[in-house]
Amino acid sequence: MPALNLSPAKANRSMPPRHLADLTLAQRREAVVELGEPAFRANQLSHHYFARQVTDVTAMTDLPAALRDRFADALFPRLLTPVKEADCDNGATRKTLWRLHDGSLVESVLMGYPDRATVCVSSQAGCGMACPFCATGQAGLTRNMSTAEIVEQIVSAARSSEEADLGRLSHVVFMGMGEPLANYSRVVAALRRITSPAPEGLGLSARHITVSTVGLVPAIRRLTDEDLSVTLAVSLHAPDDELRDELVPINNRWKVAEVLDAAWHYAKRTRRRVSIEYAMIRDVNDQPWRADLLGRLLKGKLAHVNLIPLNPTPGSRWDASPKPVEREFVARLRDAGIPTTVRDTRGQEIDGACGQLAASQQLAEPQGGTEELAHAQRGESRKVAL
Repeated sequence: MPALNLSPAKANRSMPPRHLADLTLAQRREAVVELGEPAFRANQLSHHYFARQVTDVTAMTDLPAALRDRFADALFPRLLTPVKEADCDNGATRKTLWRLHDGSLVESVLMGYPDRATVCVSSQAGCGMACPFCATGQAGLTRNMSTAEIVEQIVSAARSSEEADLGRLSHVVFMGMGEPLANYSRVVAALRRITSPAPEGLGLSARHITVSTVGLVPAIRRLTDEDLSVTLAVSLHAPDDELRDELVPINNRWKVAEVLDAAWHYAKRTRRRVSIEYAMIRDVNDQPWRADLLGRLLKGKLAHVNLIPLNPTPGSRWDASPKPVEREFVARLRDAGIPTTVRDTRGQEIDGACGQLAASQQLAEPQGGTEELAHAQRGESRKVAL
């Protein structure tokens, strides 16, 4: 197999201009002062954006009208434009396809449950990890997303959740397009924005935030030292190196033992249970002996297995494991003392379930200016850019 290119990818798209959410509160105050205004205006802007989810400066009516245009130009560039929205589950699952300022496309999915509202967000436009069973991984990486582009998905979801009567947004999962830990500095900055109390950020609980990775060992170790205590999810998908080399190509760089060692270090430091993500693929990784091997690897560790029935993607040769096979896999893990659940396959009807996000698009620009959009699909595979 050819060597993996682990150097930072050269983006073929441009990053967006500076936004309020890219800045710490102290930096926002400095930016406001540079505009010739008193620093307290930064607190006002931050309160509107994070506490009230107001993204349109013209609606911030407690600011003098003359200031709104200046602040809009300097701190509130348009980051995300909705291209298409789809929903299912009686409106409880809502997927949005966003166009970024440079034309890049990403997706996020808002899911309402009886006890919580969760948004699944993207951290990269596309993905460069090339996991063969994942829609996003087959499209390649366009570019990293900025901190504010990531945060904006969450702020938008918080507003939409209230408007759709799904309740207050409480959970965030970084399981959309891209590998979060390959866009490390911006993702960590986004985590700090959304966990910091107002007016610094959204004030969400770190315990309700999950960051997924295919196993970028150095980045996992860096995250361990950040003192963020979010939940770490490792997309393992195979307990043995021979198969994982094929399913998760980054395994050719960092083997299963190295990935799990970094995960256990994270669990010990944060006292947070690691989620082991495992897509169940028919006749590929669902054999009973692999369940037994996985159980031995996890026994006695602070871990939980989240089995994911493989969701269909157009033209894929991969298929989900039959339910009897899935049930035996679960039983063997539980017999080994490993807490195990099977993920709800929410959003299949709108290509919004695990492994289906791809933000693929076929645009036609007729004279009327309307756009036709192909179905978008969701993914979890990742790009390395350390």
